[in-house]
Amino acid sequence: MSGGNSLSSDYSMSNHAPMVGGAAMYPNKDIIDNAVNSKDHTTLVAAVKAAGLVETLKGPGPFTVFAPTNAAFSALPAGTVDTLLKPENKPALTKVLTYHVVAGKMDSAMLTKAVMAGGGKATLKTVAGGTLTAMASGGKVMVMEESGGTANVTIGDVMQSNGVIHVVDKVLLPR
Repeated sequence: MSGGNSLSSDYSMSNHAPMVGGAAMYPNKDIIDNAVNSKDHTTLVAAVKAAGLVETLKGPGPFTVFAPTNAAFSALPAGTVDTLLKPENKPALTKVLTYHVVAGKMDSAMLTKAVMAGGGKATLKTVAGGTLTAMASGGKVMVMEESGGTANVTIGDVMQSNGVIHVVDKVLLPR
């Protein structure tokens, strides 16, 4: 993959760990141990803790996580995040978060292969039980939620000891 392709990562091109949110993402650390260091994912980490999903995402997996940035959470309607973080809304928060997780380790090459095999689209079953649709255009991967909204993968192939993270610019919402 060329250096200008958003799906390539520094790690695949060199011996250095890719940077996400100003922090190195080490492939020998799990999803949680890496995510807590990203300044761009503090809302996601707080939400994962509130939903009680830390131990799950520290588990063996493997998992493919489409990880929304703080800016993606901020783009939700005012008050949405605060409402989801309330203890009484833990089931809804868990559903939203697990909608961003697919069982297995799907790096960008696997996603692209699935998209090509599917004639331009690949359906991904989420841990929440819903579906995401992966698409590729101009060397970039997009993920579409069930209602039709799309998120762009801004940093792909952030390898973890128990899976892979693809940073996305939108919070994906299940129906």
